[in-house]
This record gives sequence, C-alpha cells and structure tokens, in this order.
Amino acid sequence: GRPKLLLYRRLEINSWKNSRNSINSNPMILPKSLQKSTKMSYSKMLQFLFVLLFSISWASAAHRSHEDFVQCLLHHSENPSAFSKLIFTQNNSSYSSVLDFYIQNSRFFAPNVPKPKVIITPNIEPQIQTALFCSKKHGLQMRIRSGGHDFEGSSFISDAPFFVLDMFNFRSISVDVKSRTAWVGAGATLGETYYNIYAANSSLAFPAGYWPTVCIGGHISGGGYGPLTRQFGLAADNVIDARVIDVNGRILNRKSMGEDLFWAIRGGVGANFAIILGYKLKLAEVPDKVTTFSINRTLEQNATQLVHKWQYVTTELPLNLIVSLQFASIDSNQTGKRTIQVTFMSVFRGKVDELLSIMNQQFPELGLKKEDCKEMLWIQYFPYHVGQPIGNIKEFLTSRIPPAKPYFKAKADFVKKPIPIKGLEEIWKQLNEVPPLIGQMEWTPYGGGVMDTIPESAIPFPHRGNLFIMFEVVYWNATNQEVVSKERINWLRVLHKIIGKYVPSKPRAAYADYRDLDLGVNNKEKTSVEKARIWGAPYFKNNFDRLVKVKTEVDPYDFFKNEQSIPTFH
Repeated sequence: GRPKLLLYRRLEINSWKNSRNSINSNPMILPKSLQKSTKMSYSKMLQFLFVLLFSISWASAAHRSHEDFVQCLLHHSENPSAFSKLIFTQNNSSYSSVLDFYIQNSRFFAPNVPKPKVIITPNIEPQIQTALFCSKKHGLQMRIRSGGHDFEGSSFISDAPFFVLDMFNFRSISVDVKSRTAWVGAGATLGETYYNIYAANSSLAFPAGYWPTVCIGGHISGGGYGPLTRQFGLAADNVIDARVIDVNGRILNRKSMGEDLFWAIRGGVGANFAIILGYKLKLAEVPDKVTTFSINRTLEQNATQLVHKWQYVTTELPLNLIVSLQFASIDSNQTGKRTIQVTFMSVFRGKVDELLSIMNQQFPELGLKKEDCKEMLWIQYFPYHVGQPIGNIKEFLTSRIPPAKPYFKAKADFVKKPIPIKGLEEIWKQLNEVPPLIGQMEWTPYGGGVMDTIPESAIPFPHRGNLFIMFEVVYWNATNQEVVSKERINWLRVLHKIIGKYVPSKPRAAYADYRDLDLGVNNKEKTSVEKARIWGAPYFKNNFDRLVKVKTEVDPYDFFKNEQSIPTFH
C-alpha cells in the first residue's frame, strides 16, 4: 500500500538549558577543586563569588517573578478558586501532561528545550485579559498555543522566561445553515469543525486543510489550504469576521478592530498582532458523496513521465476535481532495489463515470480504471487522504490525539513552472539517500482556479498564480536522536537546495503555516525591519511592509513576539 504520509505541520531553534549547574552544598563554600588550587588569585576568587551570587540572585528573582505572576492572576480574578484550577506551574503534578499533550513534534520533548514557567488554560475571556495584564506587569513573555502544530515550536518555546496561553478550551462551534456561516473558536480543531458542519448540514463544508488535529487559530493565521482550495480559495480567504483581544485587553470584532488588523490576522500570523478568540467562516456547498482514487506508480511504472505530465494537467482539470501527489522512497517489489513511489491521490465532487471520462480525456497516461475508484461521503475523504480507516468518522475527526507524534523537520516551496525531467530525477536521487519512507513530499495543486484570480494583496498570504505547493519533510526516531536529527535535517536542506533550482527566487517563497527558522530569526531584543525582511519577504512578499505598518499601529511596543514575529518601524 501507499505510505501513510503524516501531514503534521514544524524546529531548529536556539535552545538553552532549562536548568543551571548548581552547587549541591552550601552555596557560600567553594567547590573542592577550587579549594585545592593554591595558585588561584584572590581577585579570581572574588570574581567567582560574584558570578555565583549573581546566578543565585537571578534564579531567585526568576522564581519570584513567576510566583508573583500567578498571584497577580488570582488577585485580579473574579473567581480565584475556579481560575486556579486552570493555572499550571512546574510544581503542579499535571504540568507535564498539559504541556506535552499539544506538542505534536517529538523533537520538542527533549529535556534541554525551554519550558514555560506557567501554563494557563483559560475558558472565559476575562481570564485572558487578566493574563495579558499580569504578563505586562511582571515581564513574563506570552506564547499563544492553539493546537501545537507550529513546525518550530514557537507557540510554546522561548529563550526568555515565558508562559503559555493555551487556547484549547476556546473550541465552541456554532453553525448557521441558513446563512452558510459558522463561528469557530481558535482552539477548535479542523476535525471538530468539519464534523460539526457536517452534522448541521452534510452539503456544507469549510475550505481548509487535511489533518484533523490542527486547530483553527493557527491554521487560518497563516493561510490554510486543502482539497477545496482551487475552487474556493484558502481558509483565510473565507473568513468574514473575527473576535480578538488586542494588546490593551480590548475585545474586538471586525468592525471595532478595523480593516487593517482584520486583514493582518488572515494570513499574517494572527499571534503577531492579537490573541485570536475565534473566526466567523463562510461555508462552501459540496455534494454528500464524492468519488476518490489512490493509485501508486513507481519509477519502473513510468512515474517520472506521469509526474512530469501531471504538472501540465493539474491546472486544466475541473475545479471540482483535485489530484495531489505523495512521494516516498521504497524498496521495489519488482527489482528489490530502491525506487520512488508516487501516489496519485484524488477526490472528485461528482460520479465515477464522469471522473473516468475527465481523466481518460485529460490524463489517459495514468490509466485510471473504474475498479480504482471508490465512492464515499465527502467527510470520509479526510481519513482516506492520510491513510486512515474511514469507518468511524466521528472518532477520527473529533479525537484531539494524533495517531503518532514523530520527530520531523519540514519545509515548503511554491512552483510556478513545471519541473523538467532532469530536475525530477535529481529529486528522486536525493529521496533515495535516506532509508525507505524517511523522506517524503506532497504536492498539492493551487492553479487553474480562484487562487489565480485573487490579488496577492487581498490578504497577507501572497502566493497566488502557482501550479502547486510542495511539502517536504524528513522523519527520524528517538534512537541516537541528537546525531540522527542533524543528519536528517541536513538531508532535508540538501533536498530543498535541489528544488531551489526549479522555483522562483528573490525571494524564494515560503509558507507561514510551515514556519522555518532556517530562513532567519529576530534579535532577542530589538529587530530592524530590514533584518526581519530576510525571513518576512519569503512568507509575505510585498505584503510584509503593510504587516509592519499594522504591527506598529496595534502593538507598538512589540508585546506579541517570537523568533519570527513582525517587527515595528521604530
């Protein structure tokens, strides 16, 4: 069968030790190694004592800071008893389970990855406002987490002392069938959103991504693409209102926040500007049943020529048909040698006979047959696409626990012109450089539909007029993790460099939902606009300057910050 491509979406971050080397005895007594040194000068002893006392003072101050922060939360709460049950410090027995539950990449379970001093899991808006106030008062940096799929862990990791505002309790979903809209909380998953829409009316859907545990708050913030993108656009293109809490603690909707901020939070990474509470979504109409197919082809079965032809065909297909590609290196059943397997994965919002007619006319080389096709409910396509059983659809869509939490690193590219045969063969060669199924790709069509007609400046996501988006990923396991991770990440960078020959540069495009710190990071203190442009232009192209302008207006002192947060002009 085909490889089960794990569509988890981000870390090569500058990490620091979570704990300092401590002296276990009386801190005022020098270690024996120094006591024995008769040559140690008096000035050096004083220098050592100064550093030691400073370290003790720093650790004590940091401890007091987060304790004062927690006291501030409770002091300014209308119901301290209820709020205290939603606050987890590192001494709390549930701290690790709360932190780890929404970490989706096992890279970030490493003991040297910085941990938050406090985790807050609010369930009402005033608790968020209180957290905002106390964060400013006590200088504890805020990181905002919805589903934890940030590819670089920036929603729950920081070099500075910080706390995590975990939004998973903000997951209410209200569907209005008559107006074909839905209000969805930032902490609701795509799967929960899809299932609730389906339960309200099986002919309605929302144009967003494939993986069910990704949360709405982060997904829409960077764009959000999936099987409906060619016809209806991105998830962010289909947001018609939002509720946020700004840096001053005000709860705002589209009207009160203004069009500039509303523009910025749809594709410009919402956590750069405000705390996203929820979005109002415009829903699309879909048939109850669809036709799908999943066909594997190897190099020995003409896969190279088929992929080359696919690049020309995909933009010409009807908008209710999408054929995406999944790639992995495998051991060939025919030759026993390594080969590339390409899975042609499709969903057609129509009947099987019509699908066969279209494919045999426009892509006869694939050789699609009726027995390759399956009819299923639209809602069942999501588990089918990621290689999961389609029987218990409610369990698959509403479970917040992913099937696995692999170690991985990923990147993205946008392709405007077909990659020649020579380029494809270079890519195949690199895929074969790692063990089977370790390096994978998925190519998802973008072109030939509404994505070509929406202006680049309509929302911060600028990548219009492309043939397809590439998702490039490498996996590894826990065995010898530190050494293997460096090898695998280096392999991915080489693959990315090879692909770079065949995609536009200046800047080479990147996808904000697939955060990649290889592009560059901000300074720990003030970052200039021009330095941030190094990573900002690949994500946002010419929209970067407008994002900086909005940031300067709504968050002039850069409260909402991370390794790749939008800077201010001053």
